[in-house]
Amino acid sequence: MKVLITGGAGFIGSACAKKLMDRGDRVVIIDNFNDYYDSTLKEARIKKFLKGYKFKLYRGDIRDEKLIEKIFKHEKIDKVIHLAAMAGVRNSLLNPKLYFDVNVMGSLNLLQAAVKYKIKNFVFASSSSVYGNNTKTPFSETDPVDTQISPYAASKKADELIAHVYHHIYGLNITALRFFTVYGPWGRPDMALFLFTDAIAHDKPINVFNRGKMSRNFSYIDDIVSGTLTVLDKCKGYGVMNIGGDKEETLMRYIEVLEENMGKKAKKKMLPMQPGDVPTTVADIKKLRKLGWKPTTRIEKGIGNWVEWYKEYYKMSK
Repeated sequence: MKVLITGGAGFIGSACAKKLMDRGDRVVIIDNFNDYYDSTLKEARIKKFLKGYKFKLYRGDIRDEKLIEKIFKHEKIDKVIHLAAMAGVRNSLLNPKLYFDVNVMGSLNLLQAAVKYKIKNFVFASSSSVYGNNTKTPFSETDPVDTQISPYAASKKADELIAHVYHHIYGLNITALRFFTVYGPWGRPDMALFLFTDAIAHDKPINVFNRGKMSRNFSYIDDIVSGTLTVLDKCKGYGVMNIGGDKEETLMRYIEVLEENMGKKAKKKMLPMQPGDVPTTVADIKKLRKLGWKPTTRIEKGIGNWVEWYKEYYKMSK
């Protein structure tokens, strides 16, 4: 089949593209290569990580209605993995208008095209942040999610609501995946693991928020990709699914494993909680497990792979 991946030069997008092509599917990528983080990493994912693969790349914005129409009309897309978005809780506090413009209006353009061109299955990235200050753990898809605490989270919740409308009215098969703290090789520079690693490598302090009293389902990229493709292949109707690791890990353990792999201790700057952040995100993944998927990578292995990639990419001595 031919799959359109929006945000295909991104962390998860490029990894999904590679896996799809490895199994024989054709891939079309759209990405605007914006400057939210260093675009040379996005270029490297296309030119190095995906080197040797044949795919169609469109450099453009999902808010460009004419471009979206052109892609769907000429490429004969079968399915969509929609990952393009303004990401990150903290930055959304500074640029809320941009987040809603890209994440909501951009998604609306894609949904319109998906209906017009009879897309078979549409999978898109939501976020664990939609759970807000939910105190019940693990977070379940049946939990109320009406109290988001950041513009980013609210934009993702809005996408879920609009997606349901398009399923209800047009019968579009569409699934929202609520991602839980994805990490691994080729990861985003704004994520904690990248920031921690970079600081340790350059003997700078790391910022440890909520004085380290945080926990997450850290989700390795290979597990996330396999889960995303499982949903792309199997899901029908409308659905919301958590996708993440199956073990809750404390932030301090996460840092400890990183220190072990870096071979040096981090200089920790203990700070209070940031606005828009939450102390705990833990996923109930039973719904996705029923499709035959399960995460398999523990942080000890995943962080080891990450550090190996980081040192090679930045040409550090091992």
